[in-house]
Amino acid sequence: MITVITDQEHEVDGVIDGARVLIDPSALSAALGWELKPEGLCRDDVCVPVRDRAALFAGDQLDLVGVAAALRRPAVVDPDGGVMAIALPSEERRQALQDRHAPAFTLPDIEGKMHSLDEWSGQKKLLFAWASW
Repeated sequence: MITVITDQEHEVDGVIDGARVLIDPSALSAALGWELKPEGLCRDDVCVPVRDRAALFAGDQLDLVGVAAALRRPAVVDPDGGVMAIALPSEERRQALQDRHAPAFTLPDIEGKMHSLDEWSGQKKLLFAWASW
């Protein structure tokens, strides 16, 4: 199992192969909320055209790092930890910096209990994060 962190945390069945995260194409929706359709990567009524669909695949497995790149979202992979993190779209990151407001997200605490940022609305918050790499 691989932990994929976007605005939420998801567990997906797959393998990390170097800098690639390979999953069954049918698991894309559960991992990221997007679907690969003939017109491109789609979520709800939004579709992002994909020029080189073959670049998203390694054999019959879908590469989530390639999908993130096609969506123009930076991604990092920690092979030892079995974790992949995908950033918000650049416009949302830029707007958050201008507004000085953190985007909505949900993450587990050290005991595994899920918390959303909006739980502490109106209160000061300190988010402590670190990386093993």
